Amino acid sequence: MEKMMMQNKVEMMRRSLLGVIGGMGPKATSVFFERVIEFTEAEADQDHIDMIILNHASLPDRTSSILERKDQQFLRLIQADIALLEHAEVSNIVIPCNTAHRFFDDIQAMTAIPIVNMVRETVEELLAKHKANRKIGILATDATLQTDIYSDVLRQYGLEPFIPSPSMQQSIMSIIYEDIKKTGYSDSRLLEGIMTEMLQREKCDGVVLACTELSCIELSESVRPYYIDALDVLVNRSITLSGGTIKSSLKIKTHLSRK
Repeated sequence: MEKMMMQNKVEMMRRSLLGVIGGMGPKATSVFFERVIEFTEAEADQDHIDMIILNHASLPDRTSSILERKDQQFLRLIQADIALLEHAEVSNIVIPCNTAHRFFDDIQAMTAIPIVNMVRETVEELLAKHKANRKIGILATDATLQTDIYSDVLRQYGLEPFIPSPSMQQSIMSIIYEDIKKTGYSDSRLLEGIMTEMLQREKCDGVVLACTELSCIELSESVRPYYIDALDVLVNRSITLSGGTIKSSLKIKTHLSRK
């Protein structure tokens, strides 16, 4: 009996409860959860990680909050989510929304619980796998681009950001807002066409899916070697931080070589 109690105690220590501030958008949060399950090495329910997901769909749109300078309204609502997760005694917090990372420092200042910085983790993943001074295209919202959320960190690590042209960016925003947020679906050929343009005409060495709505699109094998998905990076980090094991066959594999 005593031995069993000790084993249970060790198991509890090994596991960490993950807090997720989701709903930005709900489809992206659903994909995040599905990938955590898919990427986890598990033979039984108990092998999966424990998490609390707050699907706070009524949060103000992040792009509008940033571009219209309504930061405080967004942050007040996020603070309530932080309080809930603190009460639940989570060990780590993740936010599956790239644009929301514009507020990362403000949100982290609200709590002593570590929040995973998806942007920095993604760029570090790039750096770990590839040489510096690589040209990386950024597929993201207007707010993510205009506030240099990714560009600043890419430059810090010796990588060169490529910002889409206005016409290209208009197409990206249409995919995010008119397709995924409105209907939950987008023809993968639209996004793949933009990615191919970045790789071939703009001579990017690779691209980052830096909006979780774009992570909802099933892309073909033809472009798979040339991009890294920030949501996948967050999923992997969530699993390892919470005591789970990533399936070796599903670990992030990105070559980022020019076509």
